[in-house]
Amino acid sequence: MEKKKIGLFAGSLRKESFSRKIANNIVKMAPESFDFKIVEIGQLPFFNQDFDDYNSDPESYIAFRKEVAELDGFIFVTPEYNRSLPAVLKNALDVASRPYGHNVWSGKPGAVISCSIGGIGGFGANHHLRQVLSYLEVYTMQQPEAYLGNITTDLFDENGNFTTERTYKFVKTFVDAYVAWFEQVTQ
Repeated sequence: MEKKKIGLFAGSLRKESFSRKIANNIVKMAPESFDFKIVEIGQLPFFNQDFDDYNSDPESYIAFRKEVAELDGFIFVTPEYNRSLPAVLKNALDVASRPYGHNVWSGKPGAVISCSIGGIGGFGANHHLRQVLSYLEVYTMQQPEAYLGNITTDLFDENGNFTTERTYKFVKTFVDAYVAWFEQVTQ
């Protein structure tokens, strides 16, 4: 049986990004019948309609759109920037939703987990991202909602693994729910 390919999109480019560390932990939680992998988004120039209008898409757009098209589903791990999602993540969503009529996000199951050093765990980013995913026709898992608040470097060990069983179990519950959601949506 071919494994289901799930792309993880970490919404921060920072070297020690909490979003990236969370995504790396999620990759390790994939069940045997799934292949979770992080999809890079930092190489994409800002979306510009002229690229499509003048048939001059950068190679990074072409490769990214192809990679997203080949995925069976998505998990987005987003920090919160000014009560919304980061520009780099929004840019990736825009790039792979174009050219018009060729939205490669459409019709696939997705899920959102947000994080923040603040107490509400990226609530604003989580819901803004859900709004965009709705428009892009990503079948976004509604429950459980996942917010990781009050994140500090203490949440991760020197290898980037979660340091608390509580956090591990919380994220694992989210991943297990996504797998069940994926199987339900794709039957």
